[in-house]
Amino acid sequence: MPHIDEVRVLRKRALAFQRRAKESFNSGDYDLAAFLSEQAVQLYLKSILLEELGDYPRTHSISYLFSLISKIQKYKDMGKFFEERKKIFRLMEDSYISSRYLPREFTKEEAEELLNAAEEVLKWRNT
Repeated sequence: MPHIDEVRVLRKRALAFQRRAKESFNSGDYDLAAFLSEQAVQLYLKSILLEELGDYPRTHSISYLFSLISKIQKYKDMGKFFEERKKIFRLMEDSYISSRYLPREFTKEEAEELLNAAEEVLKWRNT
């Protein structure tokens, strides 16, 4: 599959995860909303790396993905964006880990913060 098709698929999935995150949040399933928000951001960041560099690391670390993207000239502001929201993105990483390995529950407020952060990331457009 050519890279542009993979980029399109990753972005389509990211948007689908974000829609499902909103649905989960609205139905009161805050743990799932948190996890799906993380998945949306992770896939979207990977789509940017794939488009710009032709590949992306096989990692689940949003922090690491942000650090790589912020080294790309036209995305240098993403480093600042991440630093300003570091706590929320660390919480987002926790949602991935806890969904698989830990009995942690997310509050409505936490899930809402993660949803909002994911929406901000998914609004970015490559220019």
